[in-house]
This record gives sequence, structure tokens and C-alpha cells, in this order.
Amino acid sequence: MFSAILIEKSGTPPEVSATTVSEDALPEGDVTVDIAYSTLNYKDALAITGKSPVVRSFPMVPGIDFAGVVAASDHPDWAPGDEVILNGWGVGESHWGGLAQRARVRGDWLIARPEAFTARQAMAIGTAGYTASLCVEALAGHGLTPDDGEILVTGATGGVGSVAIALLTAAGYTVAAATGKPAEAGYLKDLGANTVIDRADLAERGKPLQKERWAGVVDAAGSHTLVNASAQVRYGGAVAACGLAQGMDLPGTVAPFILRGVTLYGIDSVMAPIPRRIRAWERLARDLDPATLDSIATEVPLSEAIAAASRFIDGTVRGRLVVDVNR
Repeated sequence: MFSAILIEKSGTPPEVSATTVSEDALPEGDVTVDIAYSTLNYKDALAITGKSPVVRSFPMVPGIDFAGVVAASDHPDWAPGDEVILNGWGVGESHWGGLAQRARVRGDWLIARPEAFTARQAMAIGTAGYTASLCVEALAGHGLTPDDGEILVTGATGGVGSVAIALLTAAGYTVAAATGKPAEAGYLKDLGANTVIDRADLAERGKPLQKERWAGVVDAAGSHTLVNASAQVRYGGAVAACGLAQGMDLPGTVAPFILRGVTLYGIDSVMAPIPRRIRAWERLARDLDPATLDSIATEVPLSEAIAAASRFIDGTVRGRLVVDVNR
């Protein structure tokens, strides 16, 4: 038996409990992992609160991340004792996830935990930080350098935004942070943001083309924010879009893309191939100061994960929520 968060029905709200589960109930997979830490992401909060139909089958253990130690393996790449992490691949949606003390998954979904991070630190990064790294990789791969100008990060106090600011700053970029929480300006500047702007400046319908301001953008908001940010990107710049905190719609025009040569990169963290994941984690290990994670992450026990999910939906969470599944 092991402890887990279990979503058992798809009602509104769903039936969710912190309970114990038999190992016999674990889904199919060729690697069993003893989990040390998991996280709460926006998608996990949607699943637990039922605010969006994230869960594809029931019962379901949510949690799109985990870090732990291989307990048993029939996969050629993994052996008992290996330190591993998992991000995405549908866990917590269609396959039991990380908000539990044990998981059984496909070995093809795992990567080795970088030696630079402890299991807790890896989950302080989690899918949000790994996604942020994918975004920075996209902008750097586009050819943007610190000399090209300022990079805008939207949703700046969230997990993606917080890590993106830290990574961009470490790589030498000048960063502007957009937030609706002016009281968090000090936190954002401590992460490396040069300027802090009000997200309201981007949140309403704007002109198809606006004053050129940003060399690039990391956007976690979507909707009008993504449209306005794109309309402010300099000629030949790039936008890495990875979220929909404001909305899934894209109420804009093609003007920035065909008149200024702006490139829009869609960043998918869930099904990204292993080589891309490894490069993203290599950047994190190289450029992210582990000490920064102390300011980004707040730890909660598994027993408080359900309540913490509601705070996530209410928008009162800053940075990352790390879940200690063993308490």
C-alpha cells in the first residue's frame, strides 16, 4: 500500500481524496519508481478541482511530474537505484501520475536526474521550469543574443515565468517581467528582471502592429497578451508560446509575422522528444543557480496538495509548489 491523491469520479467538483492505494492497482509499465517529490502545476490544479476536463480516465492519480528512485525495471536503460525524473507524457491525465509515493511508467518516458540537482530541486524546477528552458532554447536557437534587446516574460510570477527570468538573466539577456502582482516586483528583480510592467498593458485588444520593443518573448498567457506581445516584437524577433493562462484564443492578425518577420514558436513540453528534453535539462543544470530555487519554491506535504490546488486556481500561488509525497 502507498499514499496517493486519487480522483475517482468526473463530477463537479470531482471526488478527490488523499488515500492509500494497493500496488496491485498501478497501471502497466516497465519501470516502477519510488517517488521522493512531485509538484503541483496549473494542469494538476485543473484536474484536482475539476475546473477543466484534464483527466481522461478514472480513477486517476494526478501529478504531471515526479522525481524518485527506480525500484524495479524491465527496461534496458534503467536499473534499481537509478535516480530519475519524469515530465509530461500524459501522466496525471491518461496514466497515473506523481502525486503518490509510487508510480509505474514506461521507461522511455524517464530521463536521468541531473547531478546538479537534488530530487527536491528537480521538482522545484518541474515541468514549469523545464518548459521555461524549452522556451529559452527556442529563442537562443532562433539566433537571438543579449545584444538584440530586451526579452519579455509574461506570467512572470508563475513557475514558467520565474525560471525563464532566471535562465535568461544567467545567459546575459535583459528581461522585462509582466505581472498583475505589483507587490512581487522585488521578487522578480531578485530573479534578474530589469523592468517590471503591468500585465494590464497587454491584456486588452490592441493594434495589429505596435511600437517595436522586444527582441523576443516567453509567453505563458495566450489570448490578447500573446497577440499584443507579438505586435511589439522587433523585426526578425521571436515569440515562444507555452501557456494559456489568459485564454486559448488568439484574437489577432498575421501582421507581425508577415510584415516584421516575427516567428512564433509553439512550445510543447508534454510530448517533446527525449533529446530535446535532455538539452533543456542541461541548460537548467548549467545556468540555474540551485540557490535560486529556494526563492521560487514552496513545499507542501501530500496531505495538503488538494487544498493547495484550490489556491493555484485562485491565483494566489507564487513560483513553484513542491510536494513531499512522503509526508
